[in-house]
Amino acid sequence: MDHAADAYRTDLMTITRFVLNEQSKHPESRGDFSILLSHIVLGCKFVCSAVNKAGLAKLIGLAGETNVQGEEQKKLDVLSNEVFVKALISSGRTCILVSEEDEEATFVEASKRGRYAVVFDPLDGSSNIDCGVSIGTIFGIYMVKHTNEPTLDDVLQPGKNMLAAGYCMYGSSCTLVLSTGTGVNGFTLDPSLGEFILTHPDIKIPNKGKIYSVNEGNAKNWDGPTTKFVEKCKFPKDGSSSKSLRYIGSMVADVHRTLLYGGVFLYPADRKSPSGKLRVLYEVFPMSFLMEQAGGQAFTGKQRALDLIPKKIHERSPIFLGSHDDVEEIKALYAAEDKE
Repeated sequence: MDHAADAYRTDLMTITRFVLNEQSKHPESRGDFSILLSHIVLGCKFVCSAVNKAGLAKLIGLAGETNVQGEEQKKLDVLSNEVFVKALISSGRTCILVSEEDEEATFVEASKRGRYAVVFDPLDGSSNIDCGVSIGTIFGIYMVKHTNEPTLDDVLQPGKNMLAAGYCMYGSSCTLVLSTGTGVNGFTLDPSLGEFILTHPDIKIPNKGKIYSVNEGNAKNWDGPTTKFVEKCKFPKDGSSSKSLRYIGSMVADVHRTLLYGGVFLYPADRKSPSGKLRVLYEVFPMSFLMEQAGGQAFTGKQRALDLIPKKIHERSPIFLGSHDDVEEIKALYAAEDKE
């Protein structure tokens, strides 16, 4: 890559231009979806700025503390949640919001209501802020059937009904990865322009990877198929090389690496968390949607992840996602156990 030439490129594909290009392929579209995405992008820019200044601005402290002026400080994930809720409502295109930070779903008042439901984790991995590990925002977008009287059923849909999903990772650079159902594209924030620029067009995950990502601290509580798969990663009996273990503990960072380099990310159910740990609506579904759009697979141990129909907004599920062939191996191990 010629970085010197790249610095003076004049045909930069910004995320706004990219979304408008996609919109032009659908003559019936009214631009609502593009407006909604622009508000999500604005929220990501705001949170990126807040994350970068968190140590200086004392945003890391616990919510409820007061600063020297006597003002109550907001913890970064509380602040991020407020930013996204306000950005989404003010877009005038949403009617239901489900956030990891809020116990109940937010129903938008009738005068500001639109056709979309948005599910999101405003700051995933926020416990890692203090040690400088990448964290991120995860989101998914659904179309609502009845905008006049939206109900919880409008968000308790299977993940395969999602219109779009994505995440924004706040790390060494700020990267937004998005799919609107026709492949996956990655954009990187150029701070000098304040714009997300297309840097990873049409991301495709390798069919097989050399990395597995799992919290091995839970190994004593795993079920048989997970134990066998990890054993196979470490001690392959077919003469192939062992897989490398990479586990950050921040879902956005772990999934981002898996998407780019291949391999598999596992968060299985175990004896401590029999239903799994990750939340279906705003963690499992968006990441599974992106994986499938990039040519990978997502599996719960029982079924395709995107076929799940959640019954509660904060429901949890086990998840295995990543390269097609690696997830096939996990599926085979679960199928073998079911036969026994």
